[in-house]
Amino acid sequence: MTEAYIVDAIRTPIGKKNGGLAPVHPIDLGSHVIKAVVERTGIDPSDVDDVIFGCVDAIGGQAGNIARMSWLAAGLPQHVPGVTVDRQCGSSQQAIQFGAQAILSGTADLIIAGGVQNMSQIPISAAMVVGQQYGFTTPTAESKDWTERYGNEEVSQFRGAEMIADKWDITREDLEQWALQSHERAKAAIAEGRFEKEIVPVGEFTTDEARVRPASRRWPRSTCSSRVDDSPRPSPARSPMAPARCCSRPTRQ
Repeated sequence: MTEAYIVDAIRTPIGKKNGGLAPVHPIDLGSHVIKAVVERTGIDPSDVDDVIFGCVDAIGGQAGNIARMSWLAAGLPQHVPGVTVDRQCGSSQQAIQFGAQAILSGTADLIIAGGVQNMSQIPISAAMVVGQQYGFTTPTAESKDWTERYGNEEVSQFRGAEMIADKWDITREDLEQWALQSHERAKAAIAEGRFEKEIVPVGEFTTDEARVRPASRRWPRSTCSSRVDDSPRPSPARSPMAPARCCSRPTRQ
């Protein structure tokens, strides 16, 4: 049976919101890593069978099949196709899986897969509200079949997380211990230089920008278990697809 291998993996530095990488066009971010991986691996770009990228909010500079746009912007052969997939926050991972599946099936030999998104330019969930100008209050509110099955209940990761915590009785303490363990391991890996080879500098930016939350924005333990700001939670009837602003049970411990 055919096997699939990851030959190389690279990325740009991760920028903070409105940080140093915020002005960079999403296509340019995508083309930058594509050019780098082609150069570093020494592959013949004409041999690439497909370019698969994940992107959630495919509007503005991320519209029009950004996988192919990034490939062409990188100055690479025009005969190579590209496709953009949206599996929400799993989009880039899904792009890699689709690429592996194509190779395993024997329908492709060489795939470039990844993802791109500039959330400073196109805020998260922008695609959920852009349709309001065309009469869609949310992606689902005007759907008869959807509302008959699910009503107007909020559809978001945050609501889903609360439902998962309820179903499997996962406490806040459990989650915080897991998060702390993850962060400690990441800090150790960074200190050991494990991420240096995977980052392709963009201009003067050679490493991830630090994200430090001001002390005034830190949450009291009894205030909120899962979200990052203190604005009121939107009404599901008004915006079921909007991200939740605060957990549904503020005293979850």
